[in-house]
Amino acid sequence: MSEPAQAATACTDGPLLEALMAEVAVGDQDAYRRIYRALLGPVFGLVLRVLRDPAQSEEVAQEVMLEVWQCAARYRPERGAVVPWVMTMAHRRAVDRVRQAQRTSAREERAAAHAHTTAFDEVAEAVEDRLEHERLRRCLTALTGLQRQSLTLAYYRGLTYQEVADLVHAPLSTVKTRMRDGLVRLRDCLGVHP
Repeated sequence: MSEPAQAATACTDGPLLEALMAEVAVGDQDAYRRIYRALLGPVFGLVLRVLRDPAQSEEVAQEVMLEVWQCAARYRPERGAVVPWVMTMAHRRAVDRVRQAQRTSAREERAAAHAHTTAFDEVAEAVEDRLEHERLRRCLTALTGLQRQSLTLAYYRGLTYQEVADLVHAPLSTVKTRMRDGLVRLRDCLGVHP
């Protein structure tokens, strides 16, 4: 009898499968090969009907057949035939894979929602920065010309007191005083309390 014919017979012959399972339970690799050939097709078919993805179905079918090897000693013929026992394992594995995919999808959706919230926070932060700049600009216009010019040169262009004094053609002590007075007026205008 050819191997495919033996596999087809083994798939329908309950007593033969039970005998093979008993041999697999004690580590007989040849018996496992025969069971593997007989059951891989039906296991793959069942898993494919649940998952609808051939690549994942192949992977799950391999996991089921490995589980048959590892759990053969737990098989009890009095509780049922080999094929339903293996098919139950296959169905459970396939359903577990579907649930795992659903959990992964839910996790990704939560992460995307969180990322969307973060983007909103960034927009809110940008708006807040813009409002602060507007308040600062308004307060700067309330300063005297020398105060505004000195503070702008020092804080926005990074110049030293001496460089500011040289550019505005004023004594160093005058520039320092005007900058100090300008900072006090800015603090009061912005509502910043020391």
